[in-house]
Amino acid sequence: MKKILSELALSYPESGIRKMFTLATQYPDVINLCNGEPDFDTPQTIIDKAIASLNHKDTKYGQESGLPELKHAIAEKYTKQFNRSFSKQNVMISAGGVEGIMMSLMAIINPGDEVILPNPAYTCYEGQIKLLGGIVKRVPLKEEFHFRLQPDALEAAITPKTKAIILNYPTNPVGAVLEKADAEKLAKVIIKHDLYVISDEVYESILFDNRTHYSIAQVPGMENRVLVVNSFSKTYAMTGWRLGYIISSNEEIMSSISTMQQPLIACLPVFVMKAGVEALTNSQNEVMKMQQQYEKRRNLIYTELCKVPNFKVFKTEGSFCIFINIKEWNIPSEEMAMNLLKYAKVLTVSGAAFGSEGEGYLRMCFANSEENILEGTKRIRNYLEALNHA
Repeated sequence: MKKILSELALSYPESGIRKMFTLATQYPDVINLCNGEPDFDTPQTIIDKAIASLNHKDTKYGQESGLPELKHAIAEKYTKQFNRSFSKQNVMISAGGVEGIMMSLMAIINPGDEVILPNPAYTCYEGQIKLLGGIVKRVPLKEEFHFRLQPDALEAAITPKTKAIILNYPTNPVGAVLEKADAEKLAKVIIKHDLYVISDEVYESILFDNRTHYSIAQVPGMENRVLVVNSFSKTYAMTGWRLGYIISSNEEIMSSISTMQQPLIACLPVFVMKAGVEALTNSQNEVMKMQQQYEKRRNLIYTELCKVPNFKVFKTEGSFCIFINIKEWNIPSEEMAMNLLKYAKVLTVSGAAFGSEGEGYLRMCFANSEENILEGTKRIRNYLEALNHA
């Protein structure tokens, strides 16, 4: 009898985040400090727009590349943000940021091409690259450099087979941002070696301490080398809507991407895309309120985790992830995450789930209520203080 499962299915990397979620179902009364999902409701005006669209019977197929008015709104956003002109031809609507990354890779990667991936990095990227027959090359993000990719480390990883690099700023899992000076240094290496960049910027609106977002696509000379992937999930608390997009000045790449939507998902629901137009074009007051709450929560979880013995906490610059150095415990990070789940009843995730350089770290998320943050960090502190004195 022939083997049913494909080699891909048998070898596809398991998400360490999903693994922890599955394990957590076995334990009652768990505080979730792992979930990278806003606990806020989608703003009501966005919901109302979707309902109005449904009432208008917008339930037929849409265009594969996306609703023209949504593409126009996105182009307008980036024309202002990047101070250069974008049109609808520069935009492709995707089923969230995850499909945006996948379609970007599909457009530029051939089997055998190398794709540079920061280490640690979001868990989905590696499997997506391997799905296309690409070869993953990991480059370390070091704590002493505030987890920002260093140009010399990038250059050391480049070979004649290197085609692209995936960047993610603000970063999941570490919460670092890309500053203009860093982007310019990386761009020099990227241009020198004729590489392309897929820039995952889904956390662009969740920034702290008066920081502003800077994209590597804004560096002069990088205009046609960067595919920016973004989504509505984090900024507008729209995770379940599955609405994202790709934008690039490179119209050759964007034209090819639009042909690949049909065999993947055909198109996005029209009523969902009309809700996206509402999100982008009307008041951003709810976004600002959510961002202010995230900053309060970042400050709270940072303060409380700094009280935990042998925890060295990186103060998140952007995103709602917080990265904790636990190396002084001399306990593997996956074992630590398991112990916190079993004995403290707090769900976290091992830094090693995001790559080998994440070993010795934990990732937590503060997209949660202040009450849950206080209770969860108290449980962690109590458990580890008892362990420290055992």
